[in-house]
Amino acid sequence: MQDDHHDSDTPGWDAINAALAPLYAGQEPRHFGTALPYTLGGQDPLDGISVYWSDAPLPHWHYITYGFSELYTKESSDAAASGYGFELTFRLAAAADERADGTPPVWPMNLLQNLARYVFGSGNVFEDGHHLDANGPIALETDTRLRHLAFIADPQLPARDTANGHLQFLQLVGLTDEEMAAVKRWSTRGVLQALQPAMPLWITDLHRGNLLEDPVLAARVRAGSEQEGSSTGMLFIETLDWRQQEGVTTLVLGAGQVPSVCELLPLRLRHGMSLELVSRQRQWEFSPGAEGASGELGPHSARWPLDEHGLKALAEVRAERGIYPLGAALQIEVVPTLLRDAQGEVIRQIG
Repeated sequence: MQDDHHDSDTPGWDAINAALAPLYAGQEPRHFGTALPYTLGGQDPLDGISVYWSDAPLPHWHYITYGFSELYTKESSDAAASGYGFELTFRLAAAADERADGTPPVWPMNLLQNLARYVFGSGNVFEDGHHLDANGPIALETDTRLRHLAFIADPQLPARDTANGHLQFLQLVGLTDEEMAAVKRWSTRGVLQALQPAMPLWITDLHRGNLLEDPVLAARVRAGSEQEGSSTGMLFIETLDWRQQEGVTTLVLGAGQVPSVCELLPLRLRHGMSLELVSRQRQWEFSPGAEGASGELGPHSARWPLDEHGLKALAEVRAERGIYPLGAALQIEVVPTLLRDAQGEVIRQIG
């Protein structure tokens, strides 16, 4: 639904428009407003989404939300931030037959409203560097390889202070499975900056492949990960248990999670950072440790320092059923991971 906003008491709305004015001077955006406000029982939390056309560096649509921040009078108790403190943006490569006077695709608006429902419903906010699994193609019913979303500061819309508080523009970027794996090994910003030569302005192109198939880009990402370590400090895993017998602690992990754990541990511990493994019931923290240091075990949480000898021993741990020593006092037991369908039936076994 098209919506022209003509309210004089709109300092937050005006601040967003002021940020966009230098970028799209003279262009009237296509604005899609919400028919029934969220506060009156509507399904869409955002008041609206504006879409601009840009020819550079390649033809694309630029979507900007209105509603995560406080658009009208200041109501929240946090004087420093306007509402949730951000608005979302998204750049989508235009199809060959799309033109500046055409109609922008609707699916990104549905995506942005879905993200708004999550934020408004949970109170959890997105920040620069966050990422999430879309649990399928980011554009439903397409064969795109982009199945993940990363959040990074919009490169053309700097953060600003408004009458209602601080406001940041966070851009969504679609990523492939392989690129998201690289993000977990390094960081969102590191990977996106490394990929930028092949993805200018982080424009999302549904039809592209995995950019890390380019050996130059892959080498750049690998070097960054090795130099800086991984920003992933926590892994949520299905199988996590431990037991202690005759002075030896056995950490039980599912085969499906073993590759991620073994890959991330050196990228965290060798850079002085810990790695937490979290399941529904338990939490285990690996931390950098000196040789011979012992761990602390509780019924629901544990902390274990791992030295260089233990890190090197990780190379022998396989995603196969078995017991793998990491030292005299700690060993990993790998048990099968069972993948189940929606009805609970086992459809695949790993390990």
